[in-house]
Amino acid sequence: MHPHKTELGHTVLQTHRAALDLRQRRALILCDGKRSLAELSGMLGNDVPELIAQLRREGYLQADAAPAPPAAAPATATVAAALASAPAQASAERRRSMVAARIYVLDILALQRNPTAAQLHKLLQAAREEGDTVNALKLALSHLPAMTSAGYTQRVRGRLQEVLPEAHLTAVLEAAPLPA
Repeated sequence: MHPHKTELGHTVLQTHRAALDLRQRRALILCDGKRSLAELSGMLGNDVPELIAQLRREGYLQADAAPAPPAAAPATATVAAALASAPAQASAERRRSMVAARIYVLDILALQRNPTAAQLHKLLQAAREEGDTVNALKLALSHLPAMTSAGYTQRVRGRLQEVLPEAHLTAVLEAAPLPA
């Protein structure tokens, strides 16, 4: 099965109007009709079949059965078996990356209509070293409460807790004050 976006799925990604969590959004982006469930599982983790099924039920995805080449079938089975045996913690750790956190905060800053957000966006975009990126993320989070609501700021912090590597969680999230 090679899931791909419906018209609703394309619209949701363009408008940011649906209440999708970061994982659902990432899965929706990666479902291009070319990737199989096994490939998606390798990128997103073991729970992809349930995630894809949920997105299909909600009308964001549809799936066409694409015939797999005969040589690819054993490899797909091997990948599926390897993924099934991997511990849940390892798959969760694969989903955590500084790049994902950086891109997420860049997108959040781009959505704000605020000169400070524009400056923070440029600063984060220019950060090349890991330490500079951590500092730019801390700075962005510390300014976010002044640019948006407390609830929105909390959702951003929650998403960062999902994607930020655990080694940087304390440095980034505890340094940025919680909204009042």
